[in-house]
Amino acid sequence: MPDLRRLLVLLTAAALLTACSSGPDAVDVNNGGDFRYVAATPAGEVIPEAERARAPEFAGTLLDGDAFESSSLAGDVAVLNFWGSWCAPCRVETPAFSEVSEEYADDGVQFLGINVKETDQQFADAFVADKGIAFPSLYDPRGEVSLAFRDYPPSAIPSTIVLDREYRVAAVYTGEVQQDDLRRAIDRALGEEPS
Repeated sequence: MPDLRRLLVLLTAAALLTACSSGPDAVDVNNGGDFRYVAATPAGEVIPEAERARAPEFAGTLLDGDAFESSSLAGDVAVLNFWGSWCAPCRVETPAFSEVSEEYADDGVQFLGINVKETDQQFADAFVADKGIAFPSLYDPRGEVSLAFRDYPPSAIPSTIVLDREYRVAAVYTGEVQQDDLRRAIDRALGEEPS
């Protein structure tokens, strides 16, 4: 009977783990570098307008080979999704996330995936093709964009950061984003008057 209880405890703990994270006590994950699974924030953190800070600038190369600069997000609401093909919660989140991106395609909302800690771009390319991701993704194998956002928690994979039209961080999600939570954050940012 003690073995059955131990198994139930382990299964319960495994069910609670929904995101991958880096840190000093992280363990190696297939193709993921030093990321580990941790509990997520189910609804994320929506940041009041008066408390928002400007997001860091970043640049890099998209998976399709085109150059990207974060200045191209200016004036729109932007949704940044940090993901990796090696991350199980990303596989669950991506179809729903892609659906929301398509809903807002004509509403002044830009979606950008940021592929992190991928040992080989072919894994990221295969993931995008398999999941039918329509929005662009930046290839960031060394996690440089995550480091730029170190004041927020994109060290947990998946993580999603919503930027308002003034390029300020409006909401932060660690772990899998629920569609309704993401829609509420986007709608709130879209409804705000730029200052």
